[in-house]
Formats: sequence, C-alpha cells, structure tokens
Amino acid sequence: MTTDNGLKYTVWHKIKTEILDDCRKEGEWKILLLDQFTTKLLTSCCKMTDLLQEGITVVEDIYKERQPVADLKAIYFISPIEKSVDHVVKDFESKSSCKYKAAYIYFSDACPDSLFNKLKACQPKTIKRCKEINISFYPKESQVFLLNVPNAFHMLYSPDKSVDKEAAMQSIAQQIVTLCATLDENPGVRYKREPLDNAEDLASLVEEKLVQYYKTDEKNQCKEKSQSQLLILDRGFDPLSTVLHELTFQAMVYDVLPIEDDVYKYKPDGSASKEKEGRLDESDEVWVKIRHRHIAVVLEEIPKLVKEISSSKKESEGKLSISSLSNFMKKMPHIRKQMSKQALHLGLAEDCMQKFKGNLERLCKVEQDLALGTDAEGQKVKEHMRVLLPVLLNKDLDNYDKIRAILLYIFVENGTTQENLDRLIQHAKIESDGDVLKNWKYIGVPVVPKSSQRKPSRRDRSREETFQLSRWTPLIKDIIEDNIENKLDSREWPYFSECPAAWNGSGAVSARQKHNTMGRDDRKTVSKLIIFVIGGITYSEIRSAYEVSQANKFVQVIIGKYCTTLVKA
Repeated sequence: MTTDNGLKYTVWHKIKTEILDDCRKEGEWKILLLDQFTTKLLTSCCKMTDLLQEGITVVEDIYKERQPVADLKAIYFISPIEKSVDHVVKDFESKSSCKYKAAYIYFSDACPDSLFNKLKACQPKTIKRCKEINISFYPKESQVFLLNVPNAFHMLYSPDKSVDKEAAMQSIAQQIVTLCATLDENPGVRYKREPLDNAEDLASLVEEKLVQYYKTDEKNQCKEKSQSQLLILDRGFDPLSTVLHELTFQAMVYDVLPIEDDVYKYKPDGSASKEKEGRLDESDEVWVKIRHRHIAVVLEEIPKLVKEISSSKKESEGKLSISSLSNFMKKMPHIRKQMSKQALHLGLAEDCMQKFKGNLERLCKVEQDLALGTDAEGQKVKEHMRVLLPVLLNKDLDNYDKIRAILLYIFVENGTTQENLDRLIQHAKIESDGDVLKNWKYIGVPVVPKSSQRKPSRRDRSREETFQLSRWTPLIKDIIEDNIENKLDSREWPYFSECPAAWNGSGAVSARQKHNTMGRDDRKTVSKLIIFVIGGITYSEIRSAYEVSQANKFVQVIIGKYCTTLVKA
C-alpha cells in the first residue's frame, strides 16, 4: 500500500480503521462482501495483499451466487441501496440457510430508515454491527476525486424541465460532504457566481449538509470551520481548456489514444508480438513521475530510465559469485517489471508522436494562436477567421477536430451570429453535428448571438518558460493562485461561510517559483483547497492542481467532478 498521504491513502486508512479494525479479533479470518460501488472504491485504494494482512481471506461479489461458509463471519461493505440490502437479507433469512456465522454491515453512506428496517427480517443476533462509514466518492488519484452520480451531466444541463435536477444536486452535495468528512475537514464554502446558478445552488446545499453532518457526527460535535476551503465552479467558467489539445503526457495520452478504463493495449516488440495491457495508475511510479511533463521532455526521459535499468542489469550480470547471482535473481522480477513499464511508456510516447507528426502539430499552432490572441512571437492575431479557415478546409482532419476548432473560435469571439455559425458548419461539412456546437448554450457559454460579457483578466505568465505549442494556461490555475493569495473578488466569488484565517494570502508563491518538499509531518498543518467543477474537469486542470500544490508548502489542492469520465483535453 502506498505511503503517500494523498486521497487514496486517506480512504484506505478510513476503511481500515472504521471497518476492518472495528470488527477485528486476533487470529480470526473473515470474508469481505462488496457491491458494484464498494468494489470499485476498494480497488482504487488497496490491493488483495493489503486485505490479507487485515485478516480477509476471500473477497466476493454480493450479487453473485456464493457457497455458504458457516464457520466464518462476513463483513458487508455495501452501498445503502435496496438491491444490496436485499442480498444481505437473503443471506440470513432463516436459521438453516444462514450463509455465514455472523454479519458486520458497513454502509458507504447514510442509509434510509426503510432499508434499515428491512434488515430486521434477518435472523436474530446474526447482525453484530451496522454502521455508516460516509465514503461515497472514488479517490481517482492522490489529489483527484470522482463522485458517483450517473447521468448527472444530462440532469443538470438538460433543457427538459421534467428532468429531476434537484435529485442530482442533492446526491452531489451529499457525496461532497462525505469527501470532507473523510478528509476530516469542515471547509469554508465559496462559489463562482457565473455563468449559471448551479454553483450557487450546490454551494448552498453543501453548506447546509456540512452543518447537519457536524451536528450529528458523534466524533465532531458542532465542529468549527477548519483551515480549508471548498470552491465550486460551473464548467462554463473556462470552455477553452476543454477543447484545446494538450501536449503534456497524461492529457495527450487520454485525448489521442484509445485508453479504456485506464488500460492501454500495445505490442512491445512490433506487430508480430502478443498484445499486452498496461494500466495507467499511481501504482506505476514511472507514470506518476512523467504524467504531467511535456511530451518532448517525456521522450528524453524514458530512454534515460531504460538505460538506468539496463545498466543495473548488466552490472549484476558482470559479477559471477554465488551471492551476487542470488541477489540478482531476487531483483529479477523487479527488473522485469521495470523493463515492462519502460516498454509501455515508450509505446505510449511513440503513439502520441505519430499523431502529433500527422495533423496535430499544425492544429496545435492554430489553437494556441486563437486561444491567446497572439502567435509564438507575440504578434497579435488580427483576424481569427483567417486563422481558423485552413483547419476547416483541411480534408485530412476528422470532424471531431474541426468541431473543437470551431468551438474554440466561438469561445474566443464570445459567441457569433447565426449566419456566421451556419457558414462555419457548411465550410467544415459537419451539418449533422451542428447541435454539438449549439448545445454549449445550456452550459452557460455564449454561442449565438455574440455576448458583451466581460472575459476574466489573466495573470501575467510572460516570464514563465513554455513550449511554443503549449502556451495556454488553464484559467483554474489563475483561480487557485489568486485564491491562495486572497485576490479573488468576493463579488464574483461569494462565501456561504466565512473564509478561514489561514487564507490571508501571506507567503503564497507562483507554481513555477518554489518547489514543495513537504514531508509527512508537515502535511498535518497543510490547508486543503478542495475544488469541484460541475460539468467536468480536464487533465490540464488536474495538472494545474498538482503544480500549485508542489509550489506551495502549506496548501494541498484536491480537485474533482462527478461520474467516472474526465473531459479529455
């Protein structure tokens, strides 16, 4: 298990202490039963070896047919939903058919009384424990969380008035509260006033539920506001970052390559070799090291890593003593694993570069010029349409890239006329995809007609070193840094609860000026900045959260969204 004090570690620690330690008995093995949500949750933060060390002998799916094990007790870690509770009841309906010796039931979130009452149908004295743990989110990365709200995007942005938007809001708010509870934080809640009312509505719900939670929680009676903040934004705050092609490794990989469920399929030794699968997650140290670096840097780094591994192998092979041979054999699985990782990342980088050398390089230049309003030499772009038109007329580009380019133009122009939009669609020959452009209005982004809405002012980053095709900085980075330095306008960013004293702006630095060398003891005094973006986050925004955290010793930025799919850019 990772020793990093990030989200994954925090979630695992809470599961360990509030579930596994809670029902622990020396020398006693137990069976662990999970449903769909808790299986994914546990998989995200621990391995089977971790569970074995905690006295778990078998992990099973509660929904599948299982053989009775009458001499073992069972831990049920399940969601508070009817389907899961019904399967618990089925396991203990009658004395003769009890599947296990006893049941310890732990709900991932607050359980309704109606479901609690269902458990009364179980045999008396078989249920030894029944508790709510309050973890209803996924720790995607050490500083990234995902909420489990299927169809939330449709429910929140659909123009159909019959859609139950309130139910989605309630679910999101409740899950954010479980995130705060898991982090042991009662943050000050702040929201971005525009472009829609979603952020304000959600912030109000979260604050209400935080007050309720810390009044009823046994451990934290009326807990005061902690030295942390929660910022809630609606996706329309920065549409540009969602359509730009990013050339940092993680963003590029997920944008241009067919990654499914974080798995990349590749052939390490050419087309004749057997296809392998590589998982892109934080168990891979190489991935963690290079994921936020520019593709040009990654291409230089991976061969160096390969060389280090190879030289280590040759050094071991050169010593022919029995002891050195024995040591080498012990290292072999590790070396083989490392070599496999290098092949995986080289394959990823090479596949990315093949895409880049095709049409992506020219497309990125157009995108950067449009987004920033200046070219790489600093010359102002006078006519956006003249920059865009070659992209639309390029027969080698697919419709998806043309749609992204048109959207970028519309965002930069702050909307356009209906006549101009029709002309753009006709030039690009994407008549069947016109709604993809028009529907952005439901996210609060001007499409037709042009808007006089003022664009946000940007921080001066002219002195920062960047690659020519990666000059754009996501707006979220400005927001995070301004918040740390107490520069956000309270009229645009109202509070639902007062700003904690820690956020007075003293000693804050830009993400490129100072590197975070924080140790575990230091992290105890770190103020957390939790950011939730309704409508999705991009990998470039995730990178920004890490960069600012690394630059500021006493601030850790945690960023997230609902559902399980990140916006690709």
